[in-house]
Amino acid sequence: MKHEGQPRGSTVPHDAAVSPAEPDGSFGRYRFGGLSGKLLLLTVVFVMLAEVCIYVPSIANFRDTWLMDRLTTAGVAASVLAETNTIAPRLQEELLNTTGALAIALDQGTQRSLIAMSDVPGEVDLVIDMADVTPWSSILSSFEILTYRGGGVMRVIGTGRMGHTERVDVVLPVGLLQKDMLAFSGRILALSLVISIITASLVYITLRALFIRPLRRLTRSMEHFAESPEDASRIIRISGRRDELGDAEIRLAAMEEALSRALHQKQRLADLGLAVSKINHDLRNLLASAQLFLERLEHVPDPTVSRLAPKILATLDRAVGYTQAVMSYGKAQERAPQRRLLALCRVGDDVADVLGLADHDNVTFDNRIPEDIEIDADPEQIFRALLNLVRNALQALETERDETLVRRITLEAARAGTCVQVRIRDTGPGIPGNTRKALFKAFHSGSKTGGVGLGLAIVAELVKAHGGSIHLDESQPDTCFCLEVPDRTA
Repeated sequence: MKHEGQPRGSTVPHDAAVSPAEPDGSFGRYRFGGLSGKLLLLTVVFVMLAEVCIYVPSIANFRDTWLMDRLTTAGVAASVLAETNTIAPRLQEELLNTTGALAIALDQGTQRSLIAMSDVPGEVDLVIDMADVTPWSSILSSFEILTYRGGGVMRVIGTGRMGHTERVDVVLPVGLLQKDMLAFSGRILALSLVISIITASLVYITLRALFIRPLRRLTRSMEHFAESPEDASRIIRISGRRDELGDAEIRLAAMEEALSRALHQKQRLADLGLAVSKINHDLRNLLASAQLFLERLEHVPDPTVSRLAPKILATLDRAVGYTQAVMSYGKAQERAPQRRLLALCRVGDDVADVLGLADHDNVTFDNRIPEDIEIDADPEQIFRALLNLVRNALQALETERDETLVRRITLEAARAGTCVQVRIRDTGPGIPGNTRKALFKAFHSGSKTGGVGLGLAIVAELVKAHGGSIHLDESQPDTCFCLEVPDRTA
């Protein structure tokens, strides 16, 4: 009984359900021996049912044969004895003992003769005319005799087989036929049990070898794999069976392999590790940009210093803001976008200034975003997204050693209804095909050497927070990332 005020997390009752995964020793122990025991039991039951269907006509046929044997014996003897007017008592007694009858009479049409009689029969309980027997009546009569209680007699009438005898009338004790029918039923039952046990054993051994043992192997493999799903060596070994269980092994092996890979990857994506990696990634880039400005300050006159100083301060402010945001929330989620209406062309110019693309020696930056294109987005987050994409393009172009190659980064944008579509192109070496499927997943860096694989993952997360999408346009000859950011009203 559950008591009022029972605290949450109190002791679970002893008879409560226990998860199969709990090490309580009950896993693998089944009632009635599991599938094997149930299969054996059901096989015996089904064979016995089949034997019952065979037994019903068999017992009816036994009854008819038993009665016809008595009528034939009585008819043959009676046809011989009827040739004389007198029958010796010894012959009468022998005939009655042979047939088990109480009285035997012959009906020759015009004449009816009493051949033999031991005692005067009492009241007749059953009258059976073999000329009127049908399969259904024979079955009903058989069960009537099997369930008969008492010491009564029955009268059996049938046609004789020899001589001029037309009909034989025999009075027999019901118990005599009942005794033989019960003995026959016992033999049928014993034979049925033997057949059932042999059949069930053969079926049990066969199905256990074909199904139960492979199923247990699958279960043991799943249990072994569940102990350490990150360990690829625990993946089930495919046996090569060409049946449904073989298909199950293949599907299970594929599932375990995919799960092992996913868990192995997810271990690297713990919240704290991902948060620290994000902070480190963005701060490293922002501080690198600040360092770039400081290096340039050493070689430029004062007008340039006055132009670059505010940008250095803005970059450092962004770094402080990222750190404070993570410390406040204590998790790896980005804050919700604080959307404003922005001039996208100016955002692109800011990205170029931070990366030093305005007067880069080898890379040309082409901002083709129309000045009238406005985007409804968070200023800092859309800046970070474009900064990561343009920086990746710049790093890919800087790895090229051939001076004859064109190194160009292009920004394009267009409005399509309530969405703004942004394209970032570069003439770099492109992205290898084996990395494109996991391009926007964390820790899946592309061809960039030394990267941790977070830049594109951060871009995808920021764009998704705006309700937009990002993809690699593989129809273009150069590398082209496409961003689509809808307005708030969309």
